[in-house]
Amino acid sequence: MTEPDTDAPVAAVMAYSTADHLPAVRAFAQRQAEQLGLTPERTMSLVIAVSELVTNTLQHTSGGGLVRIWAENDQFACDVVDGGPLRSFGGPMPAADADRGRGLAIVERLCDQVSTVAGAEGTVVRLRFALAAG
Repeated sequence: MTEPDTDAPVAAVMAYSTADHLPAVRAFAQRQAEQLGLTPERTMSLVIAVSELVTNTLQHTSGGGLVRIWAENDQFACDVVDGGPLRSFGGPMPAADADRGRGLAIVERLCDQVSTVAGAEGTVVRLRFALAAG
């Protein structure tokens, strides 16, 4: 897994700090994905992935975070930034009877690429999707 460049050319940013912001974050992610050319199916995958990450942030950290979205080099990119610990991806899907723990596994399966880095601004989880050719 490669570390994301945290100096990416961001097109749109939205801050969130409470569960009340979750519907607006989902709508923001959907609107940006549609404007930047992500297919409808991939847009829904993005919305689910962002929702999982933001929910995780709100449940396990304090202070909320940011969602940053842009497109470059035929790629759609989305960062979910928060003050929590570095997340671990790549694990197996929890058992069907598990109470918790599916969110990060779901995110990884929905996106073309997921990378993480911890830096001065917190933890950045970058989601990438290939954009459909012109």
